[in-house]
Amino acid sequence: MKINFILNGKNVWVETDPLKRLLDVLREDFGLTGVKEGCGEGECGTCTVLIHGKIAYSCIIPVGAADHAEIMTIEGYRKTERYKALQDAFAEAGSVQCGFCTPGFVLAAESLLREDARPGETAIREAISGNLCRCTGYNMIVEGIKIASLKGKGLW
Repeated sequence: MKINFILNGKNVWVETDPLKRLLDVLREDFGLTGVKEGCGEGECGTCTVLIHGKIAYSCIIPVGAADHAEIMTIEGYRKTERYKALQDAFAEAGSVQCGFCTPGFVLAAESLLREDARPGETAIREAISGNLCRCTGYNMIVEGIKIASLKGKGLW
């Protein structure tokens, strides 16, 4: 089946089984390795992408469901000014250690900040609750998102 969608701002298509996971199509057909498999059950957030600006777990989405969707991966997002603000804030707060979970947290933060440019700690913790980190603990990630919301004035 031919499936069309917008990927990181470009119109693309793929001929594949519509039940193949979006995660596998992004990695295998488009070479986008920023989206990773962790749990394979939509529980850890390492496979996070944005679909129409909202977080989605690509390991549990059949690619057929992405037909005509607008999908953003970390590779596309890192070309934006908002990414730079989050990157700088995460560095300032020491939010990143091994980096495996970082793309998912960054995209979860983007989704939150699109809806609420000045979220409180409770909103931040709720927004990242679908993402797991083994290294940093969550306080530094929450702090990074707070810093981004303050220093990224006008971006969200």
